[in-house]
Amino acid sequence: MSTSLRSERVSRIKDVALRAGVSTATVSRALAEPGSVRPALRERVLEAVRALGYTPNAAARSLRAGHTRTILVLTRARWSAPFFSAVLNGIDATLAEAGYSMILGNFDTGDRRRTAILDMMFSGHIDGAIVLSGIAVSDGTRSMLEAGLPIVSICAAVEGTQAVVTDEAECIARLAAHLAGTGHRDFLYVTGPAANYNETIRRAALEASLGSWEGSRLRLAAGDFTMPSGAEAASAFLAMRPRPTAVVCCSDEMAIGFIKAVQAAGLDVPRDVSVAGFDGIEFADFCSPTLTTIRQPRFELGAAGAKQLLAALRDGSAPAEPVVLQSELRVGASTAAPPLPGSRQPSVSAR
Repeated sequence: MSTSLRSERVSRIKDVALRAGVSTATVSRALAEPGSVRPALRERVLEAVRALGYTPNAAARSLRAGHTRTILVLTRARWSAPFFSAVLNGIDATLAEAGYSMILGNFDTGDRRRTAILDMMFSGHIDGAIVLSGIAVSDGTRSMLEAGLPIVSICAAVEGTQAVVTDEAECIARLAAHLAGTGHRDFLYVTGPAANYNETIRRAALEASLGSWEGSRLRLAAGDFTMPSGAEAASAFLAMRPRPTAVVCCSDEMAIGFIKAVQAAGLDVPRDVSVAGFDGIEFADFCSPTLTTIRQPRFELGAAGAKQLLAALRDGSAPAEPVVLQSELRVGASTAAPPLPGSRQPSVSAR
């Protein structure tokens, strides 16, 4: 066998064991069950894995070279299909044009899933990852950020990754100015999940924007981006006295759930209460009334994120700052001027 052929030899588990100074059984445990070995020992094994380019079932030369032309796309278990479907289409179309395919998965369905994702990140079976979850996957002993692969986060910036986001704070300021400009001063904000990246930015921007309008009041109702949570927030709204005249929901799905619930209770939107959302999903144009919302460039977000990852794979290029795309305020029929001062609010209750 020639020297050139020897240099292309597939690394085997015993090669990793020899380099790390451990048994092959320890290598297997360190890769398949990282919590079962000491951190220092596991790190020694991982250093050997990286140095040798070993993959657990390596047989193809493409895997050893790190060119699988496959990208991992990560979401949360509870993800908004109406919003992310267009983002995923943008990712898929851009990757496919470049000859790449994508694997879609979520990480918060249990420890086994997180372990499988991390094994994939470290095994050489993928070339890079795109994160739609807002969180870098970790199991407490290793993080996907340590795998040495390019990672791009879309919609929510993740520290340690390249990020593609939208101008959310500026958009919320425009929405607040639109509502306050028509006379609203008493607001309800239906939040997203606590500590969520987008929720944090949108809530802070709304509070700051309304603070510049004299006499403004902002109350909160909890939500989780879903339609049922919007309906639950409507129950809290119906019990308020006096009720806010304008409601801003952190997502369109919650706004649609909110509208349906208050309409079922006998209120008219926007005569009795104005309602606005955020995201610009297709349903916003087909609910009744049509929804005032911030329309995000969802396909373009996915395409831009995929392009950033492809550039990193090609030449290692990475923007120093997040790439920020512009969104659009779309005024629908769900917002109008508030009821006249002194007008009696309909006597309805939560159902």
